Amino acid sequence: MNVGQRDARSRMAHVLCEMVVRLRAVGLAQGHTCDLPITQVELGQALGLSTVHVNRTLQELRGEGLITLKGNVLSVLDWEGLKQAGDFEPTYLHLKHQEAAT
Repeated sequence: MNVGQRDARSRMAHVLCEMVVRLRAVGLAQGHTCDLPITQVELGQALGLSTVHVNRTLQELRGEGLITLKGNVLSVLDWEGLKQAGDFEPTYLHLKHQEAAT
């Protein structure tokens, strides 16, 4: 339902937010920067998007100043903006350390 109800931009923003929050919760992210060792093909498979659409969507998020993605390193430049783009609310993850979600 999370994927089917969203457009590509929202799907991508949501999954990137979730990855950052989950990696922060286990100490694998510094602030809003983390390693993201996943290919565009794999992102497309997870989100139900073609590789071309994944690339365009990532470019769109970059162009909006929300993220940078260099190699396998994701940096969220505008956390609140990315959360809004993905309609992301981290409480559904039920993390023990809620500070990981901010």
